[in-house]
Amino acid sequence: MFDVKEFVESAIEKIREEIKGKAIIAVSGGVDSAVAAKLAGIALGKNLIAVHIDTGLMREGESEGVRKFYEGKNINFIFIDASKDFINALRGVTDPEEKRRIIGEKFIRIFEEIAKKENAEYLIQGTIAPDWIESGGGARDRIKSHHNVAGLPEKISFRIVEPLRDLYKDEVRKVAKYLGIEVHERQPFPGPGLAVRIIGEINEEKIKIVRKACKIVEEEIENFCEERKVAKPWQYFAVLLPVKSVGVHGDRRAYGYTIAIRSVDSSDAMTASYSKLPHELLEKIAGRIVNEIKDVNRVVYDISNKPPATIEWE
Repeated sequence: MFDVKEFVESAIEKIREEIKGKAIIAVSGGVDSAVAAKLAGIALGKNLIAVHIDTGLMREGESEGVRKFYEGKNINFIFIDASKDFINALRGVTDPEEKRRIIGEKFIRIFEEIAKKENAEYLIQGTIAPDWIESGGGARDRIKSHHNVAGLPEKISFRIVEPLRDLYKDEVRKVAKYLGIEVHERQPFPGPGLAVRIIGEINEEKIKIVRKACKIVEEEIENFCEERKVAKPWQYFAVLLPVKSVGVHGDRRAYGYTIAIRSVDSSDAMTASYSKLPHELLEKIAGRIVNEIKDVNRVVYDISNKPPATIEWE
């Protein structure tokens, strides 16, 4: 049985033993990096520098929320807006593995620049077990390269430390709750961000569409669950498909994008079942999407389980 107190004490001690000097930690706003940052902060104090990189592929208000969260903490914090660099690097790229590779390398190169300026020799990541398992850890097949594992470049100028490497998501949440971290129940968000919620080529128009659609999905599911006093699904979001179809807006022909809604229930992210959302909720979400996003005229619901599907589409 997983002993939270024992893990926390052991993780802090291991960080102190492994890291001699300054370290930077990548913080995304999610529970994994928040837990890693909390443990590292206890272990290293002022020798820890938290860094958030705005890739331009975050959810609405995400990066600003991360900035407010960490600037209010007793921790060294650096905010980097690299949105133009990331989006430009992804232009014309359609293959999901290539997207992840590009994103992983750009993250590392930015962290290397910061590490050089701050005289830090270590990078701490919130990598957890499903990340390296799906990335082909051990003798396993590579399902998809998580940007913080198999998406990393071969040559890196600092040592990577992963205090949560052997934990599954449910265990990370227990640690977060034990440590009093506010985001312990927050739904997962992929490291590559909205890049893997846009199937095919990425551009600014598509990012705006999927960002708005994701916000609508989150708002409606969270409002519904709060009103009905029921538990929220494990993860819920929108995916922009590379498919256009004929529709009608008012009395005029429209030719617009298709959005897929994805909502799943899980405990450890290794397996998942699609959420049996009520039709009235799905209808409300779909109505808002097609009415509020002018370039979308069709919404579908993904009823695939994991396996054979993964939670994210790419």
